[in-house]
Amino acid sequence: MTQTVLIVEDEQAIADGIAYALRTDGFAPLHVTLAADALAVLRGAAPPALAILDVGLPDLNGFELCRQLRQFSDVPVMFLTARADEIDRVVGLEIGADDYVTKPFSPRELVARVRVILRRAATQAPATAARFEVRAAEGRILFRGRALDLTRYEFLLLKTLAERPGQIHSRAQLMDRIWADAPDTLDRTVDAHVKSLRAKLRAIDPDADPIATHRGMGYSLAQG
Repeated sequence: MTQTVLIVEDEQAIADGIAYALRTDGFAPLHVTLAADALAVLRGAAPPALAILDVGLPDLNGFELCRQLRQFSDVPVMFLTARADEIDRVVGLEIGADDYVTKPFSPRELVARVRVILRRAATQAPATAARFEVRAAEGRILFRGRALDLTRYEFLLLKTLAERPGQIHSRAQLMDRIWADAPDTLDRTVDAHVKSLRAKLRAIDPDADPIATHRGMGYSLAQG
């Protein structure tokens, strides 16, 4: 699955160069110019795999943006700045950044660093599938060791997602597989069941949101 990289940069030419390099290397770049927009994306149902933050943003210092981000997310962060002072580098790393790139820079080198960060994050993060224990014969699914109280369709939906972590399932695919015996059911019922599942998962872990929404595509169970 293509990984999304968020670019938070107010200089369009720089953002375009980064986006081109990322796209050429198989990533899906997403560009915003304001910290407020970045926080909205990062709080969304399908957050990016990594965020590249410019330190000098129009509405909020990049360091402060990272501090706010770290209150609710562990998404890897790379700082991008024209300031090469050692103190800035130290501050950036101490507040939770994974790397620090000084302008001017090589877009190809930046993408290489992105790959290194993502590989490191993948080896450190536990697989989401391990949080779930599907007991198909019993018609039960455990989340973090606790049994979920699921309806038949909730069970089938979560089981389908858990069997292939990271794979995006369209609404049509889920309808065909789970609601085959209810042909008059509207596809919006998938959204309603996902909402219900999320509530039940958060009842066990308030910070949990492993079901990712992919706009215009469908749903997946996040891999990490």
